Amino acid sequence: MRKGIAVSPGVAVGTAYCIHEIFVNPDTKRLEDREITAELAQYEYARDKTTEDLRALQKKVEAQVGHEQAAIFAVHESILRDAPFTKKVRDWIVNERMTAQAALHQLMAEYTQLFSRTKDEYLRDRLNDIRDVVVRISAHLSDVLRPETHALPGPLIVVADELLPSHVVALGDADVHGIVTQAGSQTSHAAIIARSRGIPAVSGVAGILRQVKTGDTIIVDGREGHVIVNPDAEAKSAYHKLEREFFNLKDQLAENRDRPAVTADGVEIQLLANINGVADAHTAGRMGATGIGLFRTEYLYLTHSDVPDEEEQLEAYRKVIDAAPGREVVIRTLDIGGDKTMVYLGRNFREANPFMGWRSIRLSFEHPEFFNTQIRAVLRAASYAKRKGGKVKLLFPMITTLEELRRLRSIVRKACKQLADDGKPHVKPPVGMMLEVPAAAVTIRDMLGSCDFVSVGSNDLVQYLMAADRDNPKVSHLCQPLAPAVLRVLSDVIRACNEANRPITVCGEMAGQPRAFVLLLGMGLRNFSMSAAFIPTIKDLTGHISIAQAEALARRAMEFSTIVQVKRYVDEQLSRLAPNLTVLDTA
Repeated sequence: MRKGIAVSPGVAVGTAYCIHEIFVNPDTKRLEDREITAELAQYEYARDKTTEDLRALQKKVEAQVGHEQAAIFAVHESILRDAPFTKKVRDWIVNERMTAQAALHQLMAEYTQLFSRTKDEYLRDRLNDIRDVVVRISAHLSDVLRPETHALPGPLIVVADELLPSHVVALGDADVHGIVTQAGSQTSHAAIIARSRGIPAVSGVAGILRQVKTGDTIIVDGREGHVIVNPDAEAKSAYHKLEREFFNLKDQLAENRDRPAVTADGVEIQLLANINGVADAHTAGRMGATGIGLFRTEYLYLTHSDVPDEEEQLEAYRKVIDAAPGREVVIRTLDIGGDKTMVYLGRNFREANPFMGWRSIRLSFEHPEFFNTQIRAVLRAASYAKRKGGKVKLLFPMITTLEELRRLRSIVRKACKQLADDGKPHVKPPVGMMLEVPAAAVTIRDMLGSCDFVSVGSNDLVQYLMAADRDNPKVSHLCQPLAPAVLRVLSDVIRACNEANRPITVCGEMAGQPRAFVLLLGMGLRNFSMSAAFIPTIKDLTGHISIAQAEALARRAMEFSTIVQVKRYVDEQLSRLAPNLTVLDTA
């Protein structure tokens, strides 16, 4: 048994599928004599197609972002055309009878070993560039990131260093029942993806890829944070029973999707969904969400083959609006940097503290034309939603100062004027700020006059308040939403927004956690946005508690001075109010 961080509740038993850093399934076959010429031709074709991709991407990025940012693709093309690079691959195909995929895999391993010996940061960055080029060639050789999952028995447990957006797209509709990652925390990509799909998951299991191989039987206990590789018959039987109980309870709760979320004393609560794209929007409707409280648009960029232009973005937003419950969508502008990077937006700029550096709205300000493209697309999408009887709100991430809010409102006004001059239908939507930075929390009363609504990004707010990187397993234990400091800050922010009659929503992961939900409800919060899979659980919990009970619970919890005291008290109260639901929260 291995212990990790419990990030998505539930139990799953299945077959391990290991995703390694670049190639999901590098080919080990040896070529026959008659196949070598065809394999060389296939490699040359892939190189030519990659060259076309890089040149088109360079042109597009230069037009939308700038010449300096586009130059990285010229560097990538020079790597692609590097004589030693190509000679190695050709020699391995001819002399070692490797497939082109296997040769690329070996090439990457060789470069990785070579570069690992250097402390020069410039050379380490070049390894990232080589990796990008290799992955692009690989994509043209075959669907290398699409696993042959049909060949594996039973449901799959994905095991990876970290689960990236590209992996999720590649896995498609594979029968994934659990996720285990070496890196990450309760708010990592893997955790958010797992919760959005209602999949049990454990992160921060150091070295798991060295201890498990594809085809092994593996158990994931997403409540306790346990991972068991090749369990004995007794353990397997016991966990199968827990797995059935978990899914039976989820199925029962899902039956409440058509009922409103109403407290025991009749107060209606808004349960919204966080989404990454149109598939999530459809899921939100099936789970009983009343709207989309957070559309993370960065996944549109991260999974796009190049830079989505205005029309491509508009089409993506329209599809989400059509799929969204009530056609109500809060669209957040690009939140990139920190743990999410794109090669043409500053990846080569090395920062000591990327989460507190050049990211999110700060990065958008640096690329005004690129940023303006997204604003225009959102304004046009708002017009589309209005025609369809829905509503779009525009949310800006990582606001720190009042000056930033005022600057953003000016940018929106200018985009409206541009669209009017272009004769394109548009609507100026409500403009909101995402509260993640402690400075904004402290000065929230000054901010409220310049925004129409507030969305609390609790994931980042918690890590900033606790000075602990949420993706660093060494300190992630400090990233606790029930920490007294976090609760006191949130209570003050909610009170300020309610007094100013500004709608406020918590859209971080704590919104979907039963313990945190009852405390936020008691603080006066009435709008919650969460992974769609948690909506049935929270809706059921809502019906078990009155506002007066929640207020009393929150007041008492705020008197404690340690996380352990808060957790113990809330657990006691929840086990009394809704005992079945405690199995649907992480430990």
